[in-house]
Amino acid sequence: MSDGATRTDTVAPTTGRILRSSTFRLALIYAVLFSASAAAMLGFVYWNTAVFVAKQTDETIQAEIAGLAERYNEDGLRGLRRIIEQRSQGQRKSLYLLALPDRRPLAGNLDAWPDDEIDQDGWLEFTYLRPIGQRVARHEARARHFRLARGFNLLVGHDVQDHEDLERRLRRSMFVAVGLTLVLGLGGGLLVSRAWLGRLETINRTAAEIMAGDLTQRIPTGAGDDEVERLARNLNDMLARIEALMAGMRQVTDNIAHDLRGPLNRLRSRLEVTLLEDPEKPAYRSALEETVAEAETLLKVFNALLLIGEAEAGMPAAEKADVDLSELVADVAELYEPAAADRGIAFASSVAEGAVVAGNRDLLFQALANLLDNALKFTPRGGRIDVAAMAKADHAEISVSDTGPGIPAEDRPRVLDRFVRLEASRNSPGSGLGLSTVAAVAKLHGATLAFDDAAPGLIVRMMFPAV
Repeated sequence: MSDGATRTDTVAPTTGRILRSSTFRLALIYAVLFSASAAAMLGFVYWNTAVFVAKQTDETIQAEIAGLAERYNEDGLRGLRRIIEQRSQGQRKSLYLLALPDRRPLAGNLDAWPDDEIDQDGWLEFTYLRPIGQRVARHEARARHFRLARGFNLLVGHDVQDHEDLERRLRRSMFVAVGLTLVLGLGGGLLVSRAWLGRLETINRTAAEIMAGDLTQRIPTGAGDDEVERLARNLNDMLARIEALMAGMRQVTDNIAHDLRGPLNRLRSRLEVTLLEDPEKPAYRSALEETVAEAETLLKVFNALLLIGEAEAGMPAAEKADVDLSELVADVAELYEPAAADRGIAFASSVAEGAVVAGNRDLLFQALANLLDNALKFTPRGGRIDVAAMAKADHAEISVSDTGPGIPAEDRPRVLDRFVRLEASRNSPGSGLGLSTVAAVAKLHGATLAFDDAAPGLIVRMMFPAV
């Protein structure tokens, strides 16, 4: 399945797994905290409302008492009785009761003196029967008691049934709101946890298939850009890299088994033949010299493979330093110029000041030496090799050009693979690891490796980012 493919066959997580998931636990914590916050807020509103209503009721009663006290002081008990009878006519909320010393009703809109206990400030709360149309309802009331001259009693109050109903509705609404908040929070947590667990289960299932050996599997991704999608894409990139590395390892082992079988068989055969022949000193010496030459070839192959492996594994920052490519080219040119002269090949080098890169000088030296080895190997007598180091505005560059047969454009990507040798070079010495080493070193240094026609011949450029 490709990296960007989508898949709908996700595994539905069980309820038990959802309840045990960290996502659900987090959602539960948030739901409880939000419910507690909502309860605290609604409780504060309820308390403020109850206090405000109670205070308003008491102030209304106090105002009624002040008015009645003024009339009592002016007109005495008769005037008080008269004003109470007037105010009691059609009154819906205010309550009055003027009673004899034995608390029998004398005037007012209450039928009897309440049996409830009066506190030390004269306040009491009680229930009374209130006629409403054709029926009688029991209502809550709050009142204040006063003793008048000659033992008479005065009760002034207010019907608070509406206030009680409001408080009950507020309490019920508070409990319902908190309950709904908790239920909705838990429901949302279940849905979110189910969705997240489904996506994580897809990742886990893909990981299990990969661990079972199927490195071609990829995590399904969609068009979103959330955390899970980015994680899936990063994991897919990592899996692609691991698959490429594993394929490279398989290719290396196959190539080693194929390319080294011949030299090892020749070593063994040569030694066996030498042991079967008469122990003549010249023959033994010749056999040992050939064996040493074969062993040296094998060591070069293994050293090249180790160098490629180290380069592809990456370089610690502590091993990086500024490398002057001009000095590097001059040193390598000094080493290879005599070899070119022996083969009748013209050799020229040019360097420019300021071509500096960050990297490992030994690896860069080896890469440049490999390019010159290839140029010497394929450039005919009378040809020419040029090596140069240049400093440009945005990059530094090393180039090696020759007048050999070159590499066809369609084969250039393939020659960077390990142990690849084109038909034109089958009969020439070498292991097919030279350009692979150059490519690995270039990749390690963030350089771009490019092949161009020299007409005739080949130009190889390593272009490094500017320091």
